[in-house]
Amino acid sequence: MKKKNLGLNTVCTHTGEVKDTQFKGAVSPIYLSSSYAFEDIDEKRYPRYFNTPNQQALCKKVAALEHTEDALIFGSGMAAISTSLLAFLHKGDHIVLQNALYGGTMNLVLEEFDKYGIEYTFTESLDIKDFKKAIQKNTKVIYIETPSNPLLKVTDIRKVAKLAKKHKLITMIDNTFASPVNQLPATLGIDIIIHSATKYFGGHSDILAGAVAASAEHINHIFQLAKNLGGSLSDFTVWMLERSMKTMGIRVKAQNKNALKLANYLEKHEAVSKVYYPGLKSHEDYELAKSQMAGFGGMMSFELKDEYNVSKFFKSLKLIKPSMSLAGVESTVLSPTQTSHALLTPEERKKQGIADGLIRFSVGIEDKKDIIADLNQAIKKAKKK
Repeated sequence: MKKKNLGLNTVCTHTGEVKDTQFKGAVSPIYLSSSYAFEDIDEKRYPRYFNTPNQQALCKKVAALEHTEDALIFGSGMAAISTSLLAFLHKGDHIVLQNALYGGTMNLVLEEFDKYGIEYTFTESLDIKDFKKAIQKNTKVIYIETPSNPLLKVTDIRKVAKLAKKHKLITMIDNTFASPVNQLPATLGIDIIIHSATKYFGGHSDILAGAVAASAEHINHIFQLAKNLGGSLSDFTVWMLERSMKTMGIRVKAQNKNALKLANYLEKHEAVSKVYYPGLKSHEDYELAKSQMAGFGGMMSFELKDEYNVSKFFKSLKLIKPSMSLAGVESTVLSPTQTSHALLTPEERKKQGIADGLIRFSVGIEDKKDIIADLNQAIKKAKKK
C-alpha cells in the first residue's frame, strides 16, 4: 500500500510507530534515555533537539495527518504557537492576526510583542477585506484560527491563503478546534498548521503538548529557534500521545455526531438564547464551514437566558464536568471569562463578543440521551426564583 493512499484511521493507528525489532511487540517501545552515543552514528540524538526515536516517529504521524512534509512536537500548545511566531517575526516586522483568537494567543501578542519590537494588527472582522486592509509594507505573517475559540467563528482559509501568497507572506493557522479529522489547512494553501495537542490529539485530558506541521523548510526554520527555547516534550508523554492518537479518528467523528445533535437540541431549548456551532444552518458561516470542513467538530458555545444562573448551572451538573480544558472523551463545560479568556480585559472580551454568561461546551462521546438529561436537570435547577 502506498502511504499517501492510507485512510485516516489507518494513519492514526500505524503511521509513526516505533518498530519493536527486538521483541516484535504490537505497540511502540518507549526510549526514555536523555543521553545517546555520539561516535560512529548517523545522527546525534538529544531530547531538546526533537530527535529521539519516539519524538521523530510521532512527528511523522502528525505530518501524515496534516498532509505536510514534516512536523515538530512541543511541550504545550503555547510553546508551539510562540516558537512558530517568533521564528518568523523579528524586530521591525509586522503580523496580521484575526480578531477572534484564543485568549492565550492574544495575551502573548499584547504582552510580549512590543518588547521584541514586533508590530501587529488585529483585523476588524473575519472578512477578507479586513485582512487585506491590515497588511503593511513590513508584514511578514498572517495568523488565523478557525473555528475560533470560543464563538466558533469561521475564517475563509482559501481566501486568506490566496491573499498571503499574493503578498509573499507566511500563513499560520491554529487548527486545534477542527483537528486534521475535520480540516486540512495545508490542502487549502496554509503554510504552517499549529495545534494544542493537549486537545483532540490527546483526547483523554491527561496530556499537555503542542504540535506544528509544515514543509520541511519551514519546520527546519522553526527548529532553529525551538532548540534554543527548549520547549520539547518528554518521551513518556510523546509515547502516551502516540497511543492516544491511534483512536483520534474514531473519537472525533463520534464527537462530531454528538455535537451536531446537541447543537440542534439546544437551539430549540426554551432556556437557551443563542447557540454558536458552525454545523447549524442558522450559523452565519455554515456554508463556508461546509466548504472547508469534513465535519463540524465537537466544540460549541451557548448562552442561557437572563433568568438562569450560570454558576448554579455549573454546580448542578452531574455527568458533564465543569473543567478548564476541552476535547476529552468526557463532556466538559467552562466559562471563557473565568478561564480561556480570563487574561483579556472586559473590554477586549466584549470586543470579541464574549459575554459573561457564555458557556463553552466540549462534547464528549457519551450517549446523547444521557448528556441531554444532565443538561436539562442542571438548567432546571439554575432557573432564578
